[in-house]
Amino acid sequence: MVKKDRQQVFRDPLYGYVHIDYDVITQLIDSSLFQRLRRIRQLSGVHMVFHTAEHSRFSHALGVYELAYRFLQIPEIKNNLNERESLLFLVSALLHDIGHGAYSHAFEYVFKVNHEKIGAMLISKHPEIKSILDAIDLEFANDVAGIILKKKKFPLIEQLISSQLDIDRLDYLERDAYFTGAAYGHIDLDRLMRVVVVKNKKLAFKASGIHAIENYLVARYHMYWQVYYHPKARAYEVILEKIYLRVKDLLETNFDFGHDVSSLKNVLKNPEDMYAYLEIDDFYMNGLIAYFLKSKDLVLKTLANDFLNRNIWSYIDDTKQNQKLIKETILKFSEFDQRYYTLKTSVQQGAYQDNDPKLGDQIYILNEDNEIVTLSKYSSIVHALVTSSMKSDPKFFHRK
Repeated sequence: MVKKDRQQVFRDPLYGYVHIDYDVITQLIDSSLFQRLRRIRQLSGVHMVFHTAEHSRFSHALGVYELAYRFLQIPEIKNNLNERESLLFLVSALLHDIGHGAYSHAFEYVFKVNHEKIGAMLISKHPEIKSILDAIDLEFANDVAGIILKKKKFPLIEQLISSQLDIDRLDYLERDAYFTGAAYGHIDLDRLMRVVVVKNKKLAFKASGIHAIENYLVARYHMYWQVYYHPKARAYEVILEKIYLRVKDLLETNFDFGHDVSSLKNVLKNPEDMYAYLEIDDFYMNGLIAYFLKSKDLVLKTLANDFLNRNIWSYIDDTKQNQKLIKETILKFSEFDQRYYTLKTSVQQGAYQDNDPKLGDQIYILNEDNEIVTLSKYSSIVHALVTSSMKSDPKFFHRK
């Protein structure tokens, strides 16, 4: 755990500086796996609606790392982690998204991979990352992978990195708001940090900070519905999903693409082929899709043109009232074309859920009686959000 003689910094539009004290952090940032994150957009297809949303997973990962660095300055956190655990926290924050694929979620959906599982595998098995972490100690890489997979060995660190109020969400909401120009995602980070407490190794927040927490939850809710789930952004990503689907179908027929698609083919056969997986970033897919403009396959050529030239598909709200219109629209396509040019899909989001472990650990409040209680029990506003804010948006997307 070698510290630098002189602190290294990166400029950042949100935090001013990203601060680096340990050589191992610099080595990880300089690794080919971490540099790959420069080539993956943070918001996938959202930039087709919010044109300045060009920021990368690289900048987000550095931001999450910087929040970990700042949270370690909070006495409540600092006093509950020894030096090794503090470094585990910093490294896990830096590497939490190392397993993302090209255009992230569309890739995961079609190829049935999970970026957290891939990330944990890369951390524990890839020789470049593992050799850096092994220099600290031989269990360090496995411990970082365990934190990514929420193995509960380091519950406080896991809460800080992946819960319903964590440094990952705190960075991406503020960063995405900044780069999209949206007014919804701004958070009172300073206030939230001031009210952090740790009791019985559990992360909680003083009751005096309840308004900042409520504001954070409402900001997150609005960002989902106004930015992440914007229907045109969803329509654009549907085109990408269909490109992946067509490539997948053609691979199964041994179609001659006239171009090297071995990386996609290998990931399709074995999602744990980490070397093939690492070759697939946004740059790789954009180049491949550009080549598909000349494809002998008409479907692939059409989809590639739609994707590269922003021919965003139309959509109809998938409601009871619109079923006749949807049926009529589907029948305009042959059965073959329906597979590639139509899709029914839905998204769902609430402001806060206190009973879904997939969303991460819930938020805890230290009340006036010095007792830890759940947020929804303490805040009447949040209680109302739990019971009334869940919303779904089913849509039928189709090519114009």
